[in-house]
Parts: sequence; structure tokens; C-alpha cells
Amino acid sequence: MTVRVRFAPSPTGYLHIGGARTALYNYLYAKAVGGTFILRIEDTDLERSNAEYEKLQIDDLKWLGIIHDEGPDKPVAKYAPYRQSERLDIYAKYAQQLIDQGVAYYDFCTEEELEAMKAQNEAEGNDPHYSGKWRNPEHWAEAKARVAAGEKTAIRFKVPKKSYELNDKVKGKVVYPDNMVGDFVIMRSNGLPTYNYCCVIDDWLMEITHVIRGEDHLNNTVRQLMIYEALGAKLPEFAHVSLLIGHDRQKLSKRHGATSVNLYRNEHYLPEAMNNYLCLLGWSHPAEKDIFDKAELKDVFTLDRFSASAAMYDLEKLKWVNSEHIKKMDNASLIALVEKEPETGFFNKQTPEWKNACVELLKKYAQFIPDFPRLVNELVLSENFEMTDALKEILSWETTPKIIDFIYEDVSKATTEFITEAQLNSWMDHVKKEMGVKGKPLFQGVRAALTGHDHGPDLKFLIPLTPVTVLKQRVAQLKK
Repeated sequence: MTVRVRFAPSPTGYLHIGGARTALYNYLYAKAVGGTFILRIEDTDLERSNAEYEKLQIDDLKWLGIIHDEGPDKPVAKYAPYRQSERLDIYAKYAQQLIDQGVAYYDFCTEEELEAMKAQNEAEGNDPHYSGKWRNPEHWAEAKARVAAGEKTAIRFKVPKKSYELNDKVKGKVVYPDNMVGDFVIMRSNGLPTYNYCCVIDDWLMEITHVIRGEDHLNNTVRQLMIYEALGAKLPEFAHVSLLIGHDRQKLSKRHGATSVNLYRNEHYLPEAMNNYLCLLGWSHPAEKDIFDKAELKDVFTLDRFSASAAMYDLEKLKWVNSEHIKKMDNASLIALVEKEPETGFFNKQTPEWKNACVELLKKYAQFIPDFPRLVNELVLSENFEMTDALKEILSWETTPKIIDFIYEDVSKATTEFITEAQLNSWMDHVKKEMGVKGKPLFQGVRAALTGHDHGPDLKFLIPLTPVTVLKQRVAQLKK
């Protein structure tokens, strides 16, 4: 059996972070078992669906590196079309088949009649299910005659009076009791199918073997099991993954922060960091790793690593994951990204060796790529500094003014653009051996003289990146 999985978004807005996680899980499983990953567009909500949103969602998936094998732009004749709005004749065909089998029927009840029916059932203590006359086969001939005469009407599925069971890959055994749902609409009077119906038709005809989706679909599944049964179709394996929740343990929403992938793209998150973090929201690495690349999962991604518990979405954890991926990146890739950032004129003018040393130092401090030009400005190019209490204390030591005088005199003579690490070491040796300064007064005194700060990156990496003109200005300010 060839595994076939699908991601089926509705193009009614930007790609939601929860949808991206679902797409990722399907993609990873397909890659792990040599299967096929299908993109299907569920656009039967004609008023809200928009072709532009479809394009934007696909672009976001491509940004994440989640590339489908089949879809609207990569059709396979046997399964096409891949947009539900282009499959309406297929849904009508099988709805008619269900009517002919006697497991579905036309329903001419008005909205007012349905509301009255519901109210009466509730008043009598009955389940608020459909109990209209059109459920009775003795009225079906009349219904068919009215449809043949051109009347438009909904089609309902006749729910069997029995319970259903599902062996879910995440939730385990799920029992749906008898009378849990009433007869439900599968085709609306405007000719459009409902989700639970067309979803089954599509999964069946596209030979989907595994349905991996959010647990908010778990209650829908009982209706889908009924339709599979009525069609005599083979059930796929189901895996309903846990919900995403915020710190208040409520379902993830805009009040918890950005919820669309597009916003994270605009906020400069790395796609591999997004994949890494989303994967961990409901799935655990067998080696208990927190940081990994998507490509690494091909040999370890299985459906038995899902957690049934809700996954808490933690923005601070995502930022940390992003920073860890920056640390893992090779310097050439980092340099290419930094060069594209605004306000990197100074960076872009430097030698390849300087750039390499710069990103090697600063990637320890960056959470996002735009942090690099900011850090260059703050740590390398800034001539100004704040006279903090800690800096005042260092300047109050007897040895510090002597260190400043020495470095001022030497750096004023410099004719090169940058101070070398060797020159820095000679300064340190002079202060230690000739001036007799050791320990904390040595290291913090030299740091204060060169940077105007009491702490920061290792001087042997920072100072060779700093222009001599900037060093001269800093030391001159401290000497005043």
C-alpha cells in the first residue's frame, strides 16, 4: 500500500499556524514512509473563498518547505480536480447514489419548520434531531416528483440507529453512542455539499490512506464514518492531533499573539525554526531533541510519537528555537541573509574575513536576522555609551585612568583601519607586565577603555571588528 495523505485548507484567510502544523505532520509522514502528500483546496464556501488566499497559503507552505506532490498545480488525472468547487458534479453523483440506496433523502422543510421541530423535541425531552416527514420513505416518491419538476431542496443523510467506534492513532478507541447525531444535510438546496460529505467523497476517491488533522474534527468523524459505511468505502487510518492552546489553556486565537504564518514570515522567523517548533507541539523526537531540521525527521517520524494532551503555544520558546537555528547556521548562509537587511551598509563594505568573524561572534546574541545590523551598530560602531553605576565603579579604580591614558596614546598613533588581535594582546601584556595590573582591574579596565561598557563579547573577537576611528572616539570620551 502506498501511503497517501492530504492537507485540505479553506482559502478564506491566511494560513493559520495550526493549519501549518497539520500540513507539516502530513508532509513529514509522507516523506518518512515514501508516500504522497496531496494539497486539496476546500473552497465550497463561495462567499468567503478567495483565489488570492489560496495563492498566499501555498506561498506560505512553500516558505516552510512543505511542498505537495499533487494538487491544483500538479494534477494527476485519476484524482483531479483538486478544488472542491470544481468537483460539484462528483458530489451530486454520489448524493444521488445514496438517495437511490435509501440512505439519503430529499428534505423540503423550511427553516421555520426546522426550528419548530427542534423546539418541540426539546419541549418533549427528545433529542433535538430531525424528525420531519421527509425521513419517512412513504413521502420519498412525492419528494422525487417535486425535484423532477425543478424544485431545489436539501439532501439529508439518514443516520442509522447504532453506535460507531474509531481506533484513532492518537486518541485510541473512541466510541460514538447511538443517537449522538441526527439526520444531517449532505447537499444544500443551492447544490453545494457540506464539509462532512464532500470530505469523505474526496478522501475516498483520492485514495487517502491516512487522515492526520486536529482533534477539533473528532466529533465530525462520526458522520464521516456513516458515509464511508454507506458507500462501502474503505476507512483511512485517523490521527487526531492535539489542540493548540495559549497560556490561559484556551484554544489558540489572536489574543495569544500572531496566529498566521504570514505574520511570522514578516517578523523574520526562520522557516526551519517554525517547522522545528510546530513539530514539537504535539509530537516528540525519539532522541528527545528540541532542535532539529525537518530533513532529519525522515527516518524517525512516526504516528506513535503524538501526544494526546493539548499543546501549549509559547512564543518565548519559539523565539529561543529561532535563536538556536541561527547558531546552527553556517556563516556563509548567515552572511547572505544579513546582507539583504536594511541598514547594513557598513557590514556590506567589509571583507569576507571580517563578515565571517562578525557573524560568528554576533550569532550568539541574535534571536532574529535583523538583530545583526542592530548588534553591529550597538557593539561595533557605537561611539557613545551610558555612564552606568558599574562603569563609574571601574573608572573610579586607581588603575583604570592609567590604562585609558596608555591605550589613548597608542590608539591615537594607529594608521590601520582596524586593530588586530595581536595588537590587543600586546596592550593586555603591557598593562599586566609593565603597569602591574592584574585580574579584574586588568580585564575590566581594558574593556571599559575600549568599549565604554563593563561587560560584553570577548574583546579578542570584538575589538578586531571595531574601526580604529570608533575606538579613538570612545577612549577620548573616557579620558575627558
